[in-house]
Amino acid sequence: MSDSTHNPQGYADNLRNIAGNVERLFLELAEAGNIRPGQIIVLGTSTSEVLGQRIGTSGTTDAAREIFAGMARAREAIGFTPAIQCCEHLNRALVVERALLDRFPELDEVAAVPVPKAGGSMAAYAYRQLRDACLVESIAAHAGIDIGDTLIGMHLRRVAVPVRPGIRSIGHAHVTMAVTRPKLIGGARAVYAPPETESVRTDTCE
Repeated sequence: MSDSTHNPQGYADNLRNIAGNVERLFLELAEAGNIRPGQIIVLGTSTSEVLGQRIGTSGTTDAAREIFAGMARAREAIGFTPAIQCCEHLNRALVVERALLDRFPELDEVAAVPVPKAGGSMAAYAYRQLRDACLVESIAAHAGIDIGDTLIGMHLRRVAVPVRPGIRSIGHAHVTMAVTRPKLIGGARAVYAPPETESVRTDTCE
């Protein structure tokens, strides 16, 4: 029996404010990571966890709809490119818009259509909502949000930097977020910001 049948008021309470809170998470993440239009944010979601159930057991389109609505509002404001992670049954493939393949030809498209029982409710809903959606095997996103501890780290660029969200949960699901930064290379002699003037004397190593 679903939550909506067993406890309709509790079900409605869990869904309330989801869209607004998700929008706030994306806005916080974009500010923390200086996310620019076109950059990729990966979203991993367990709608089961949002409703207080064990991951992979009670996915719901209702929660997916609210989460997508919040993401879409933030996307309109920021201009980022979303990538929605599927569940383990599709090997954590990601739902993206096909236009992304033109910008990143190294992405490998895979042939599957996510459904709630194989892909997850969030990915299945996003597949129907995004423009000309398709699946890619993996991605290197600039930042990410994980709702329900679905483990999105495999799809983040190195180096990931945790961001502590102002909202720690969506419904009953724990939230983690991360941005990424370029690797710092060169060791003790390396400089990571340009000198204040061009006349600064430096020693050469070659």
